[in-house]
Amino acid sequence: MPSVYCTQCGHANPDDARFCSNCGTPLGRSGQQPLPPRESPGESTSTISIGGFEALEADGQGGEADQPGADQVAVEALPPGTALLVVKRGPNAGSRFLLDKDRTSAGRHPESDIFLDDVTVSRRHAEFARQGGTFSVRDVGSLNGTYVNRQRIDQAGLSGGDEVQIGKFRLVFLTNPQHG
Repeated sequence: MPSVYCTQCGHANPDDARFCSNCGTPLGRSGQQPLPPRESPGESTSTISIGGFEALEADGQGGEADQPGADQVAVEALPPGTALLVVKRGPNAGSRFLLDKDRTSAGRHPESDIFLDDVTVSRRHAEFARQGGTFSVRDVGSLNGTYVNRQRIDQAGLSGGDEVQIGKFRLVFLTNPQHG
């Protein structure tokens, strides 16, 4: 039963959540202060069902997000064995997606773990996999392809700072280097 409420948007989150699944604000624990509010959520309807972050648009028109300070705070707060994808370009620029499962699907299908609502994204476009302490991405038969650092891939390992392109979305893969 949800019991932690976001101080920014009031959304009810599971008791063990570290970030609001509606707006992405870190959820304060006793003795911790939440981050100051960022821009209000745009008119996007992104839905993330992996306990990650809801879209926060930089300009409402799919521009380019540049929030290195906020991203750094989020990376430092990552639990061990997880990673973060941040949309740097395209629709919903500024959105953050937490990779915290062994398999995370990305696509335009409403049941995708990472829902990317744009015609340039296939319904079932890519899958992120966690094995041991490493992550990889695999194209699952998309029409427009999946790219890592601007090279079309079928499957590729990911390192911190890699750029993953899915349709119009350019996402940066981030991990906490202190977790090994």
